Amino acid sequence: MSGERTSATRERVLVAAAGLLASGGSEALSTRAVCAEAGVQAPTLYRIFGDKDGLLDAVAGYGFERYLAEKHAMAPTEDPVADLRRGWDTHVDFGLTHPAFYVLMYGTVRPGRRPPAAEDALAMLSATVERAARAGRLRVPVDAAAQTIQATCVGVTLALISAPADTRDVGLSARVRVTVLTSLTTCPDATGPHDSADAAVAVHALTLNAALGEQPTPLSRPETALLREWLERLAASR
Repeated sequence: MSGERTSATRERVLVAAAGLLASGGSEALSTRAVCAEAGVQAPTLYRIFGDKDGLLDAVAGYGFERYLAEKHAMAPTEDPVADLRRGWDTHVDFGLTHPAFYVLMYGTVRPGRRPPAAEDALAMLSATVERAARAGRLRVPVDAAAQTIQATCVGVTLALISAPADTRDVGLSARVRVTVLTSLTTCPDATGPHDSADAAVAVHALTLNAALGEQPTPLSRPETALLREWLERLAASR
């Protein structure tokens, strides 16, 4: 099978699997059903995806691509913290609109394995968090903040998906989002009037650390690395 034909067949199988997933959930994703829906033989499916786990990984990646398309369509604003709030809401909305995809993407992960598109999603989140750090709006290191936001947002989304529609707490996502961003950022509507001196030190250390990557400095590379280490230690200790 030529590369072009393989690519077209792969796309046809993924579209068929996505339709089955949307209509019948993960239980509908048997290899027999996917083959019948896509009009391919089982050996062809296994040759392209390896096994059912490979197919599920590919379908999860297909779902992430749809999610990332929505994220890429959103132009960043001048307020990175507002962009974090908007990104959170977009994430939750995607999960509630495409619950079967979302559960496959985040609810059935295997230890140590994550679709490449999931890494892309985390990278996009980290870039926005980095912007918040450069703007002096971040209280904790970038990686810690991005991982915290992702973990709590995924947890909220899965909780809302699993709740019966008639008892779903529609305000849960907003409450958790405010709590999380309050602890991570200096967003004007999410911080108290009197930040401690320790908190101010952490914010300034993170801001300077982020700014070091923006333009050349008179410091040598080893000196810059040492300064970054000191700033990270200051931020982490506060």
